[in-house]
Formats: sequence, structure tokens, C-alpha cells
Amino acid sequence: MNPRELFTIGYEGRKLDEFVSYLKSFHIRRLIDIREIPLSRKKGFSKSVLKRRLESENIEYVHFRSLGSPSEIRHKLKADMDYEDFFRSYTEHLLLNSNSLLEAVRYIDKGLSCLMCFERTPKNCHRSIVAQKILEIEGHKIQVRHI
Repeated sequence: MNPRELFTIGYEGRKLDEFVSYLKSFHIRRLIDIREIPLSRKKGFSKSVLKRRLESENIEYVHFRSLGSPSEIRHKLKADMDYEDFFRSYTEHLLLNSNSLLEAVRYIDKGLSCLMCFERTPKNCHRSIVAQKILEIEGHKIQVRHI
């Protein structure tokens, strides 16, 4: 596998065992959690439990709170379902967190990585914006695959 690939995944609708097996099927070495608050009502997907499970499978877990979608932006989206405004607001948020994007790129350079958030469909998730910004930083020399 080419370490210049970047995967993205959402855990919505998945069980933990299936999720981990799926990551392993793509030879993922590092999961980059980009949830602002890495807690979940879904069993096994809160930060500490997920980190232990992944590390037991030789997958590194990294959390970037600053790449998460801020709660005020998420709450507004839930109220008005205006995805255009959501993505515009989130992109502005990323401009204030460019150092975190650069740090994420350094992790990606160290081996096959996967951005993770909740939403199953990348077009409805901020991880697609993070992946796009990483592509721009890298001069489009990374292939992004949504799995």
C-alpha cells in the first residue's frame, strides 16, 4: 500500500469488531479521530475504549480535537439543515487551525492513515473538508479514499 494515500471513514451504523476488521482490510496503521468531543453513545467508539482496542490491533490512535466540528456549528446544522452554511463555517474554523492540519499531514507521512468521524456518508461530514484541505497542502500528491 502507498503511504501517500489517505482514507476517511465514518463509524455510523457499524459495530466495533466490523469497524476494526474493515480498517485492517485496508492495512490502516493510524486512525486520526477528528471529532471535537470523542465520546459516543455507540458502544466502543468513545476515545479511551476505541484507543485501547485499536492499539491491541496494532493501529495507532490519534485525536485532533481542533479538527472537530465546533458544537455551535453542529447545533446550527441540526436546527436548519443548511449544509452549505455548515461547510462554509467549518472551512473558516479550519483556517484558524492550520497548524493542526499540518500536524495531521506529518502523521500521514508516517504511514497509512484514516480520518474518522461519525457520519457514514463523507459528503455530509466535515472529514471531507479536512481531506480536501490536506490535499491542498500537499499539492494534490495524496490520493483520498472514502471507505
